[in-house]
Formats: sequence, structure tokens, C-alpha cells
Amino acid sequence: MAVAYDGGVVIGADSRTSTGVYISNRASDKVTAIDERIYVCRSGSAADTQAISDYVTYFLDSHKMEYGKAPKVETAANLFRELCYNNKNMLTAGILVAGWDEIKGGQVYSIPVGGALLERPAVRSEGRGSLVVDFGGYTGSPKAVALPFCRYIEGGSQQGNFLERGAYGEFSQ
Repeated sequence: MAVAYDGGVVIGADSRTSTGVYISNRASDKVTAIDERIYVCRSGSAADTQAISDYVTYFLDSHKMEYGKAPKVETAANLFRELCYNNKNMLTAGILVAGWDEIKGGQVYSIPVGGALLERPAVRSEGRGSLVVDFGGYTGSPKAVALPFCRYIEGGSQQGNFLERGAYGEFSQ
């Protein structure tokens, strides 16, 4: 789940990895840093989502060296969309891209299986699909509302709170 608020983004994920009905790992890390202020929440095939995340990290590092400044969150989301859409017949990857940049502030993008790109104030991904959380049209939810939404996820959850001054993460059970 990812929620944009005034000043940043909160992103959270459960820590369980399953193979059918069998939980194969109770302590996996589904939140991945792509850049200093851009993170993704991965769902679907772990191998597919890790490979896509590695490619986007490489492309954004090259982008940062070429232009000399941090990439926009929208740029990262478009790279994920491009890779997911062009390989939709071979991948099972649902991705939430969340982060903060100087131009648009906190942003959340959902890329469901198939490679569509949807910008939303809050999204909860459920395996192969995603559910948009409606704040009643209020796009700048306060941090006090955003953080409990991400803590609601069942089991252990990983949260990252991404502000102008950087990022921090916590693990709670």
C-alpha cells in the first residue's frame, strides 16, 4: 500500500511470500529502494519484479549521472511501465512506485499486471490487482491519516516514510 500526504509518501507491505497456499518466507522485503527518494512495492513473481527493479535502478543511475540531478518519480514510474508493458506476455509483475521529488512532491503510481500506469493519491495492491483507496477527493492527506492506513496491512508490515530530507524505514509486527 502507498499513500501520498502533505510532504511525502508512506509505503507499506506485508512480509510474507507464498507459493500457492504455502507461506514460503515470513520475512521477505517487498519494498525496494530505486533511488534515494523513490521506492517500489513489488507483488507478483519475485524474480520478475526484482529483475525489473534492477533494470530501473540501473537506468535511473545513468539518468542521474547524465543530467546531474535526482530523477523524478514520474520518470521512474514510466520506466517501470515501459518494461512491464513491453514484456506483458512474459511477466507477472504488479508494482507500486512511490516517492518524493522537488517538482510534484509526494506521488504514488500503480502499475498493475499488463503495464498500465495510474497515478493515485493512495493505492493498495492485492497480488495481481490493485484497489484504489478513496479519500473523498482529498489528495493531500495528512501524515496522521496516511501512516495508520499502511500499518493496517496484515502480518508484519514494512513502512517507509519519505520526506524532503530523505527516507527512513521501520519494521513492525
